[in-house]
Amino acid sequence: MTYRCEVDSAEGMVQLIATNYLRHGYYWYVTGKIPVGKDPLKTDRKLIEKYGVDVSPWERTRRRKAGIANVQYARFEDWFILLVTDGHHQIRQPEDRGGEKSQLRDCRRVPIKFADYSISYRRSGVTEKGKPVKWHAHVRIDQPTYKQLKAHFEGVACHRSPENLGEELGMLPFARYAPVRRQLLNLLRTANKKRQSQGFVPVPITALRLRRGQVKIYRD
Repeated sequence: MTYRCEVDSAEGMVQLIATNYLRHGYYWYVTGKIPVGKDPLKTDRKLIEKYGVDVSPWERTRRRKAGIANVQYARFEDWFILLVTDGHHQIRQPEDRGGEKSQLRDCRRVPIKFADYSISYRRSGVTEKGKPVKWHAHVRIDQPTYKQLKAHFEGVACHRSPENLGEELGMLPFARYAPVRRQLLNLLRTANKKRQSQGFVPVPITALRLRRGQVKIYRD
């Protein structure tokens, strides 16, 4: 069996985590960076073998029913992540016993930070009485980056043409998940409020390119 783990792009990594792994219960995670000069493929093989990642779907099902955790691994360039389901597993052991216990985080409490994104798993809004609580992946621009963008567009709002400003907003390299769309709309409102206060034409909402497409996940 060949386990595919090398992701083709940052957007592909976000898509893999948010739309695949989180929705299947891989809430706990460990992230890391491969040092310069170290062979990434060697690191891939080491972690996949150490934590028993490369197993069949049937084995994953068997483990889940037996109360044993499953682990997934993915890497983009020098950044990697191990994602873990509920259950017993070596990865939950302390470091001196070959695990990653002190490094494990729960994305329902501590978002995954990657490539200026913040990825978490959250409760949905209102739940109908008597129905189970629903959860969903939540992908947004991380707060420090968003604050920088807001300050930037507020600063240049009255010094660019609407076409130029709209093009820059539309080219922001973030996948258009719902929280990202709301953030982009807020950036547009911030810029237009400043422009309108000075009598300038507002940037149209169509500049934002709010539709999200699917991207290829794994590198060939």
